Amino acid sequence: MTDPGLSLHEPVSGPESRDERYAILVEFAVRKGAEEAFEALICENACRSLADEPGCLVFDVCRRPGDPFNIVLYEIYADRAAFAAHLAAPHFRVFDAQCRALIDGKRVTELDLLLAESPR
Repeated sequence: MTDPGLSLHEPVSGPESRDERYAILVEFAVRKGAEEAFEALICENACRSLADEPGCLVFDVCRRPGDPFNIVLYEIYADRAAFAAHLAAPHFRVFDAQCRALIDGKRVTELDLLLAESPR
């Protein structure tokens, strides 16, 4: 049932309560023969990010079924500053340097969060 006092065409909250979380989707094209090495490297980076970075809220590592050459990351940070801290973290710098030899390409897409529940 709809509240008659609530317009379906107006936002419930104003700009002052805007979600500051920062989300990205990262897609990696992994080189043939490098699947296991890349998977170990990205999983270590994800675990370290969640353990060491208070601003890293979600870091999911996914693979398309039956396709070990396409790895997709879904990451949510508390805000853009937390993402900048992630990029400066020692474990990310190691990952970034080592993964270059294991991939053919990478695409990063920024996302706006419409609805996201996170455990933190």
